[in-house]
Amino acid sequence: MTELIPAIRMTELTKRYGPPGSGQLAVDRISADVQPGEVFGFLGPNGAGKTTTIRMLTGLSRPTAGHARLLGLDLAHDLPRIKKRIGVVPETSNLYDELSAFDNLVFAMRLYGVPRRERAARAAELLARFRLTEQRDKPFARFSRGMKRALTIAAALAHRPQLVFLDEPTTGLDVVSARNLRQMIAGLREEGITVFLTTHYLEEAERLCDRIALLVRGRIVAVDTVAGLKAQVQEFIAVEATLQNEDGSVAVRRLIGESVPALLRDVLQQADAERQRIVSVNTIQPSLEDVFVQLTGLDAEVMQVEKGGKGK
Repeated sequence: MTELIPAIRMTELTKRYGPPGSGQLAVDRISADVQPGEVFGFLGPNGAGKTTTIRMLTGLSRPTAGHARLLGLDLAHDLPRIKKRIGVVPETSNLYDELSAFDNLVFAMRLYGVPRRERAARAAELLARFRLTEQRDKPFARFSRGMKRALTIAAALAHRPQLVFLDEPTTGLDVVSARNLRQMIAGLREEGITVFLTTHYLEEAERLCDRIALLVRGRIVAVDTVAGLKAQVQEFIAVEATLQNEDGSVAVRRLIGESVPALLRDVLQQADAERQRIVSVNTIQPSLEDVFVQLTGLDAEVMQVEKGGKGK
C-alpha cells in the first residue's frame, strides 16, 4: 500500500527573532505531519507561536532552522509552486475595502492566474457557497465582521487550493457568525481540502479538528486526536461545582485530580475562603480544557482571556 505524502511535514522548524543565540525564540524545533484532507488544529494561547508558524509555512517569514515540505514540495526551494496550490486566510483580512465582493474575488483569481473565462462563474459559485450572493455588489468596507471573514475565506479558495491556512478565523465574531463559519470550515473537509487551523478556542478545536497540536511557548507538547488527548488524562477525575456568591450570583468551577475526596476538600476550602454556598457538585468526564491544563501546566483561563469575541 502506497504511503500518503503528508500535506505538511515540519521538521525541527524554528524561528528566532533578534541576534543569533540571544534573540526571542518564537517557535522552538517543532515537528509534525498534517495528513491530506484533515482539519489540523494548532491550539495555544496568544504568543505561543501559532501565527509565526503559519508565516513560515506560507513563505512570509524565513525559518531560523529546520525545514518543511508542503504538498510534497520543499518550502526552501519550491515556494512559487507551493503558493499556487495553497490558500491563506490571515487573522486580519487582506481584501480591498473599495472593491465589491464580486470584484475582490475576481481580483484574487487574477493574482492566482485563474483563466479569465472561468472567473465570473467561479466568483458566483463562491458567493453562493458562503451565502453572500445578495452582497455581490456591496463594497467590502460595508460588510459586517462575519461577512468579511466569510469573503476572505472565499477569496483564499478562488484558485481551488489543496491546502488552506486559517489563522484564528472566528476571533471577534458573534455566536451566529462563528457557528456559520465553522460550518463552512467543516465543508472544506468534505471536499477533501486540507485545513491548517490556528485557534485559542478550546471548544472550536474540539468541534472541528481531526487532530490537534497543543502549542505552548513555541513548543508542541502533544499531537493527537481529541479522543487520544483525552485518553492521556483518563487516570484523572474531573468535578464541576456550582457555587452561589453572597450577592446571589452563581459561579461554576471545574477541578481535576486523582481523587474525588481530595477534589471535594478543595471545593469546600475554596467555597469557605470566598464565602460561597455550594449548590451542587458533579463528577464529569475530562474535557479538552482539562487535557490542556494537565498537559501544558497552564490554567485554562489563559485561553479564555485571549478571546476577542464570543465565538462559542
